[in-house]
Amino acid sequence: MRLKIILTLLLQLIFISVIHSQKNVTISGLIKDSKSQIVLPYVNVVLKTEKDNAFVSGAITNEEGRFTLSNTKSGKYFLEISYLGYTTLRQELYVGTLSEFLDLNTIELVENLNQLNEVVITSKASEISDKMDKKTFSLQDNISQTGGSVLQAMQYLPSVTVQDGKVQLRGNDKVTVLIDGKQTAITGFGGQSGLDNIPASAIEKIEIINNPSSKYDANGNAGIINIIYKKNRKNGFNGKLGYTTGLGSLWVRKENLPTIRPQYTFTPKINPSVSLNYKKDKVNVFFQGDYLYTETLNKNEFVTRTYDDGAIINSQLKRNRNTHFTTLKTGVDYAINDQNSLTISGLFGSEKIIDRGDQPFFNADYSQRRRLWQFLEDELKTTWMATAAYQHKFKEAGRLLNIGFNYTFHREDEKYFYDNFLPSSTGTDAFKLLSDEQVYDFNLDYIKPLKYGRLETGLKLRNRSIPTNMQFMPGANSVLDASAGGAATYKELIPAVYGNYIFENNKWEAELGLRIEYVKIEYDVNEDHPVYTTDSYNYTQPFPNFRLAYKINDNNKLSAFYNRRVDRPNEVDIRIFPKYDDAEIIKVGNPALRPQFTNSVELGFKNNWEKGSLYTAAYHRFADGTITRISSTVTGSPIIYAIFQNVKKSFNSGVEVVLSQEVSKLYSFNINLNGYRNQIDAFTVENKYPVVNTFSADQQQIISGNIKLNNTFNFRKEFSAQLTAIYLAPDIIPQGKIKSRFSIDLGVKKAIQKGKGELFINATDLFNTMITRKEITGQGFDYISNDYYETQVVRVGYSYKF
Repeated sequence: MRLKIILTLLLQLIFISVIHSQKNVTISGLIKDSKSQIVLPYVNVVLKTEKDNAFVSGAITNEEGRFTLSNTKSGKYFLEISYLGYTTLRQELYVGTLSEFLDLNTIELVENLNQLNEVVITSKASEISDKMDKKTFSLQDNISQTGGSVLQAMQYLPSVTVQDGKVQLRGNDKVTVLIDGKQTAITGFGGQSGLDNIPASAIEKIEIINNPSSKYDANGNAGIINIIYKKNRKNGFNGKLGYTTGLGSLWVRKENLPTIRPQYTFTPKINPSVSLNYKKDKVNVFFQGDYLYTETLNKNEFVTRTYDDGAIINSQLKRNRNTHFTTLKTGVDYAINDQNSLTISGLFGSEKIIDRGDQPFFNADYSQRRRLWQFLEDELKTTWMATAAYQHKFKEAGRLLNIGFNYTFHREDEKYFYDNFLPSSTGTDAFKLLSDEQVYDFNLDYIKPLKYGRLETGLKLRNRSIPTNMQFMPGANSVLDASAGGAATYKELIPAVYGNYIFENNKWEAELGLRIEYVKIEYDVNEDHPVYTTDSYNYTQPFPNFRLAYKINDNNKLSAFYNRRVDRPNEVDIRIFPKYDDAEIIKVGNPALRPQFTNSVELGFKNNWEKGSLYTAAYHRFADGTITRISSTVTGSPIIYAIFQNVKKSFNSGVEVVLSQEVSKLYSFNINLNGYRNQIDAFTVENKYPVVNTFSADQQQIISGNIKLNNTFNFRKEFSAQLTAIYLAPDIIPQGKIKSRFSIDLGVKKAIQKGKGELFINATDLFNTMITRKEITGQGFDYISNDYYETQVVRVGYSYKF
């Protein structure tokens, strides 16, 4: 219904003829509920002449309840204000000639209870913004993923794929993940982490921003994913309670290799959640709490390595994982007066992970076990975040000043214990990692509406430090490099300023922005490290963005985008300590790693009709100094070392199509097709760890893509279902390929208790077909792997709102 109201009103909007002898006046105001004083978005505001009741102009209120009627000539009018569930208000209005702006202040609407009882709204807002720069998705609509994690919910969104626990946009994992518009330690500063442990029950919606403007941090060339937590602003005391439980790994897809402990089956999932809100007068207090406990077959990878000398090693890496994840978010909104407001909030996150793993190594015919590597990982990640946000609303409609400060503390406490069983001996190894990350963020943003658009400008300052200490405790016949431990400290300073100009008339839209960032990175390495030494870099770089759009008519728009962005190496990418989560494939950082700069262009077209829309885009990205992980061996050892390096240029070009259609009141669907070509040019790099060695690779290229189909069924008595199918085509990964994958999800939900309660049941990867298969070609070896990790989960849940 809301979408229909918006489309109908937009079709009615006209520009009033301008008489040069008269002054054009802008009328503005704020619409609120008369009882609760809550601002009302998407209210219809129509201006009619007093003389003959003729339509003059119209608008709808924005999310802050404000409206503006521009280019109004002097005269006597009626202002007609209508909103679903409220009594229509009609009031006289005189527009004079002395002022160019007329502020009507607050207008109150009275709720019509009879109308509310009779009407049920089933429509939803357009997923793709009018600017075509972002897509917005409500997790409430994602029935087949209800009760899972944010990462699981994301992989069924258009443009998004998930590979090795990382989100990719259009086949690219250089993604910046925000929470409520801010970078946090929970999801990673500059990179991405922890998404598989954030309960989807805590999230209201997810925004995918493929072409960010200059007001966003320049990091992340593939784009930005903004996760927006739930927050209620209803008057009085209200909230929502929920509980979800489920089981995964319902049967064994591939039996273990001999001599190891059983893999997890029938793994339990538990997710209680609570959302509370209390609003009275000028104060709004909110709380969101979620707990997620899961047992998961996190990894079950079977690998065959073939070396150039003919040697063959077969292995299995099985990891049984127990996770406890708690998030608590609370705060208070205080309306100082009509122009000034203050929000103070805090967030606590605790992620406890226990991994129990087995990794046996056999010869070519499995007749002899070369090694058994059993491990216990005990990891605790703790995050505290405090935020203060102040907003000043000027008297002019839409003119805003926002000031924010954010402090984050994130502790990473990891302990690893290994039993190394060899044919002739047994040893026990261990290591401990402790890092304390502190981040201070300050931002100032100013928005000034203009006659044909607006001006945005601001500044941001970040100071970030991560002291880290690694202690290795090797046992007999240890594979640990005890000399590579010790202390290291990462320091980051980033001041930035930006300006963004938006222009719009009845046919054209333009957006021109520029962000200038100064970045200073220092990485202090202890003097005893055998390979790496202290390193640093700094730069001052411009990051422009441009958008030009032509409105063919009310239902068709063509847009062109240009962006320049950067991917700064994250602290874990340059971390000097070897990581032994695989006994013979060792991951090591690289302090000499440098930023990757990317330019992107895109051409998009959007067509709307009464019950559907079509969005198409063609895009091209080209990066210099591409960051990728290189796997290689050194003479005399079967161990593979995976080290991040800057290689040469890489390219990502493709086409995306999103089609949405309501076929009937019973059935609607949306389908997303994304086809792209990835290419990495030939390169030669020098690896320094554990000894200096040179690695070369030929050019890699592939045409890949994915198809996602969401089918939604709305039956009678508030019963609905969703069937989702996803196909991921073969794609290139560093030094190799990943084969195609396919899955089907099913979910149903039923509203009960007069709409206050909801029951659901869903199943992910219904037929257990999602298997990750890789082929890697390294220097001195090749390997193939098949990972039968847990993908099939059945969940049932209940929620109640009050």
